[in-house]
Amino acid sequence: MQLSNSSQYAIRILSYMALEQDSKLLNATQLAATLQIPYKFLTKIMTEVVKAGLVVSIRGREGGYRFEKPTSQIIVSEILKIFNDSIEDKQCVLGIGFCNGVCKCALHDQWMKPKLLMQKMFEESSLADIAGKGCKQ
Repeated sequence: MQLSNSSQYAIRILSYMALEQDSKLLNATQLAATLQIPYKFLTKIMTEVVKAGLVVSIRGREGGYRFEKPTSQIIVSEILKIFNDSIEDKQCVLGIGFCNGVCKCALHDQWMKPKLLMQKMFEESSLADIAGKGCKQ
C-alpha cells in the first residue's frame, strides 16, 4: 500500500509549512526549492489544498500561502481525501481488485489488522503532531 505522489507531497508541503508558520508567508518558489518538488506539481497540489479550505493563497509580490485554520485541526486523513487517497475497506493489498468477507485474497485476513491501524493513524494524526518529525522534509 502506497499513497499517491500528490498525497505524499501535500503532506510534506503542509508539515513543512506547519514548522515555518511563525515566519512570513511561504511562496511556491520557496517551497518547491526547499522541498525539491517540481514547481508546477507543487502549484497544482496547492491549488487543491486551497480549494479544500486548509490553506489561503495570497497573491502578489509579497504573497504566498498560510494556513486557514490551526494545524492541530488539520488531520492527515483530511489531506488524503483531497486527492481521493485512502485505505478503503475493500481495497485489496495485492492490487487484484476488491476483497470482502466472501471473496478474499491470500493476505486478506492478515492485512485487516495493520490496515485498521493505518486508518486510525491517518484519522488521529494532525499536522501539528507530525510537523518536524522524520528525516526528510
